Amino acid sequence: MGFPRQEYYSGLPFPSPGDLPDSGIEPKTLECPTLADGFFTTGATRGSPDTSASSPKKVHPKERQRGFWVLLTSVTLLSIYSINLLLICSKETGCMVYEKLGEQVFGTTGKLVIFGATSLQNTGAMLSYLFIVKNELPSAIKFLMGKEEEFSAWYVDGRLLVVVVTFGIILPLCLLKNLGYLGYTSGFSLSCMVFFLIVVIYKKFKITCSVPELNSTIPNSTNPDMCTPKYVTFNSKTVYALPTIAFAFVCHPSVLPIYSELKDRSQKKMQMVSNISFFAMFVMYFLTAIFGYLTFYESVQSDLLHKYQSKNDILILTVRLAVIMAVILTVPVLFFTVRSSLFELAKKTKFNLCRHVLVTILLLVIINLLVIFIPSMKDIFGVVGVTSANMLIFILPSSLYLKITSQDGDKGTQQIWAALFLGLGVLFSLVSIPLVIYDWAYSSSGDEGH
Repeated sequence: MGFPRQEYYSGLPFPSPGDLPDSGIEPKTLECPTLADGFFTTGATRGSPDTSASSPKKVHPKERQRGFWVLLTSVTLLSIYSINLLLICSKETGCMVYEKLGEQVFGTTGKLVIFGATSLQNTGAMLSYLFIVKNELPSAIKFLMGKEEEFSAWYVDGRLLVVVVTFGIILPLCLLKNLGYLGYTSGFSLSCMVFFLIVVIYKKFKITCSVPELNSTIPNSTNPDMCTPKYVTFNSKTVYALPTIAFAFVCHPSVLPIYSELKDRSQKKMQMVSNISFFAMFVMYFLTAIFGYLTFYESVQSDLLHKYQSKNDILILTVRLAVIMAVILTVPVLFFTVRSSLFELAKKTKFNLCRHVLVTILLLVIINLLVIFIPSMKDIFGVVGVTSANMLIFILPSSLYLKITSQDGDKGTQQIWAALFLGLGVLFSLVSIPLVIYDWAYSSSGDEGH
C-alpha cells in the first residue's frame, strides 16, 4: 500500500468557509490535495488582518465573496495538468524522487530549489495545523468546563496550550526513529474531513438564517440582505484567494513516491489515481463551501466552527476534538519529512541520537515561536501560497518538462503548452507577491491608525 505515505511528503490545510472566496468557504486515495486535518484554519482570504485565537474578529460582510467557484475549478484542472507534466518527467528520466529529479535535470541548484519549496510547503502545513490547535483547543476546553466563549483564564490561552501540546505530545512522537503507525494517519484525517462535511450539511438544515449567533438570547429579525447569497465581490483580500486554494492543492512531492510503490505502475494508471483524488477533493471543498456559506451567509466567519457556539452541541464538540487529534497526529508525520530532508541535504543520513534530539527540539521551538507570533493564518497562506505552492504546481513541473524535452522536436505543441503554464506561474508570482506585501503594509498602517 503506497497511499498512507502521502503525509510523509506534503500537508495541506483544508480551508474553512471564511478562508476562501465567493461562497464563504480553506487531504491523500493519492491523497493529493486533501489532508483533511486543517478544515478549520483561521484567517486566509476572508480573515481580518488579525485573527488571533484570543480575540476572534468578525469579518466585514463585503469581504466574504470572491470568485471561488472559478478559482477552485481552475486550480483543480491546472493541478491535474501539473501532475501530468511531473509524471512525464519521471518517465523520461527514470527518477522517482523529486529532489533527485531536480538534481538530474538542473544540478545542485535544482535539488536545492525543490528542497526549499517542499520544506516550506510542509512547514507551512505544520504551522497551519498548530494554528488549529491554538484556535480550537481553547474552545473545546471551555465547552467541557461549561464556560462561555468569552472566558479568558490563563490556562485556556491558545499560545500556552499549543506549547503544552507540542512538547507534551508532539515532541515524543517526533523523537521516534521511525514513523510506524503515524504513517497511516491519512485515513483518520480523511475520515475527519468527511465527518466535518456531513456536520456542515446537517447544520445547514438545522440553523435558520435569522439566527446570527447560536448562543444569543436576543430575538433577531431576518434581514433579507443577510440571507441572500452574493456571488462575486472583489476587494483587497481577494489577493489571498488564489494562494489559499493553491496551498490546499499541493501534493506534488508525494506523487513520485506513491508512483514508485504502485503495482504494475504506469503513467496512465498514476494519472488516473491523481484525477480521482483531485476530483474527490474538489467535490468536498465545493460542498463545504456551499453549505458553510448558505448556513450563515453574511455572518460567516473565517473560522466556521466559531459560529457554532451552542453550549449543548455535543456534535460540534466531537468535530473539534476529532480535528484536534487528527492534526496533532499529522504534525509528526510532516516533521519527519522536513527533518529527513535536512539530514539528506547535509549528508548526515546515519542515525545519531544526540543530533536527532537536538535538531528535533530546535525545529519545534522555531515552529512554536512562529505559531505564537504570526498574527493569522492569512499570512501563512499568503507566503506559502505565492512561493512554494506556486513553485510546486506551476514553475517546477513546467521547467523540468521544458528542459527534459528541449531536444525533442516532436513535442512542439506540448512544449508550447508547458511554456504557457510556466508563464502563468511567473505571472501569478509577479501579481500576487506585490499585492500580498501591499496588503501587509496597508494592514499594518491601518492597525497603527486605530
